[in-house]
Amino acid sequence: MKTLHCRDAGFDCEAVVRADTDEEVLAQAAQHAQQVHGVTVTPELAAGIKSLIHDEA
Repeated sequence: MKTLHCRDAGFDCEAVVRADTDEEVLAQAAQHAQQVHGVTVTPELAAGIKSLIHDEA
């Protein structure tokens, strides 16, 4: 399972995105960013966010 903590992306937010693949995490994170934070995820931003995805322990 892959995880991304919204806080790691620089937001004051406790949301955690979990999915089986990096691509699924990025898709869910982009939706969260748009709906909750009003941020559109560009390809450049997605590339930076991808480095914040970790394997869940």
